[in-house]
Amino acid sequence: MTSELDRRAVVAALLKEPGELLVVAGLGTATYDVGAVAERSLNFYLWGAMGGAAMVGLGLALAQPDRRVLVITGDGEMLMGLGALATIAAQRPQNLAIAVLDNASYGETGGQQSHTALGVDLAAVATGCGWTHVCRVREAAELDTLRRRLREEPLFAVIPVSRGEPSRHLPPRDGAFLSSRFRAALGVA
Repeated sequence: MTSELDRRAVVAALLKEPGELLVVAGLGTATYDVGAVAERSLNFYLWGAMGGAAMVGLGLALAQPDRRVLVITGDGEMLMGLGALATIAAQRPQNLAIAVLDNASYGETGGQQSHTALGVDLAAVATGCGWTHVCRVREAAELDTLRRRLREEPLFAVIPVSRGEPSRHLPPRDGAFLSSRFRAALGVA
């Protein structure tokens, strides 16, 4: 049986020493956790864009081919954008990785079970869409290796996390500000 890891601790491990890593944070808890552990101008938070994190990551990876892009999102948000997995696999960007924090619930709408609680296997979906590097993290001891892989290869990773709700950290929510800040950090303002 797969253990459930502490979500905030997982994000902290993945973003340890982020350097110049470009991070796209999916709607809700992914954004809260990314902001709590590594608030910085190279993070792009998606407020209200459910299902769009992977495609924003793809666009960023294609526009910035010499930069590493990491999308951190939840299972509910990824389920809303399943078609993105096929598009990304077809494009094959070598600088894009996606980490899905799977708590088997839709946290932003009341904690209802998501489809992953009912048997949908996001790693298998990614493989079926043509991703060649897919993994499931089962133990906290695997997070150091996962952090390295997310920064070196086009990887789709699913990480089972607990439903626990740490205190919410709200990074900036102003879309125009976030966009301008991110563009300036990229040097394209």
